[in-house]
Amino acid sequence: MGEVLVLVDAADGSVKKVTTELLTLAQSLGEPSAVWIGPGYTDAAGATLGEFGAQKVYVADSADYINHPVAPKAEVLSKLVADQSPIAVLIGSSPEGKEVAARLAVRTNSGIITDAIGIAPDLTATQSIFGGATVVQSKVSAGTPIITVRPNSTAPVANAGAATRVDVSVELSAAAKSATITNRAAAVKGGRPELTEAAIVVSGGRGVGAAEGFGVIEDLADSLGAAVGASRAATDAGYYPHAFQVGQTGKTVSPQLYIANGISGAIQHRAGMQTSKLIVAVNKDAEAPMFELADFGVVGDLFTVVPQLTEEIKKRKG
Repeated sequence: MGEVLVLVDAADGSVKKVTTELLTLAQSLGEPSAVWIGPGYTDAAGATLGEFGAQKVYVADSADYINHPVAPKAEVLSKLVADQSPIAVLIGSSPEGKEVAARLAVRTNSGIITDAIGIAPDLTATQSIFGGATVVQSKVSAGTPIITVRPNSTAPVANAGAATRVDVSVELSAAAKSATITNRAAAVKGGRPELTEAAIVVSGGRGVGAAEGFGVIEDLADSLGAAVGASRAATDAGYYPHAFQVGQTGKTVSPQLYIANGISGAIQHRAGMQTSKLIVAVNKDAEAPMFELADFGVVGDLFTVVPQLTEEIKKRKG
C-alpha cells in the first residue's frame, strides 16, 4: 500500500479532531503518515496520531516554519512529496489548508481537489457543490493527488499505528520568508466547541429579529453541547459576530446535527452547511427554502419552539 501524507492541524500541542478524521480516511486509501510542522510536538501528540493509524510522523519542528505564513508548510510538504512519493496528500479544508494545498500543487505540478466530503480507495473524491444541488466525483489526473477534506466528513476511527518519528529539515526559500508574522494573540475561547469542528451546530438567522434574540439560540446550543452559528443576514444585521457566519462567504460546517432557526435557506447559507448529516429547520414560513433541504422541519415561531425544545432536552438529561 502506498503512503498517504496527512498535514496535522494542532493547537497548543493538541491534535485537532479534523486530523484524526483525515488519518481515518487515509487508512482506507493506503498507509497513513502524519506531517507535523512547527514546534510543540510531544509524546502525547504522537500517541494521538498513532492511535488513529499514523505509521510515521514526519516532524519539522523549527519555529522558522511557523514564523512565516503558509509558504513554509507548502515547502516542507513539497520536499516530502519529492522524497517519499506518496499516493496522495490530505489536508483539512480550512482557509489556510486550502492555500497550503494550492501552493503545494503548484510546486509539485500536481492536481488539486478542494472541499471533498469523501474519497474512494481509487482516490476519486466526492464533492457537494452549488449548495448541495449537485454531487460530483473528481479524480486528479496529473502528479500527486492533493485533496482538502471538509471537517466532520469522516467519523474518526482508532486503528493503532506505530507513529515512528522521522525528523525533517527543509531550507526555506527566500520567497517563503518574504512575509513574517510579527505578533500573535491567543483567541478568546468560550465554553462551546469550535464552529467548524463541532458535531452539533445550532444556528440563527434573520428570523431571530435582534441580537438579544440569539439568547434562545445559545440556550439550545448549550443544552446540546453545540456550537452556535449564524446566517449572513443575521451577521450583517449585527445580531451576531461575523466570526460565526456559516455560508459560502463564511465558515463551512458539516456536523452530525444542524439546527437552523429562523433561516430562510438562501443558497449562500446552504453552501456552508448542506453536507450536515441531519438537518432540522424551524421557521414560521412554511415555504422557506430551508425546508427543502431539511430532514425534519417545524413550522412555527422559533421563540415558541426553541425554548420548548431546550427545556425538553434539559429534562431528558436529568
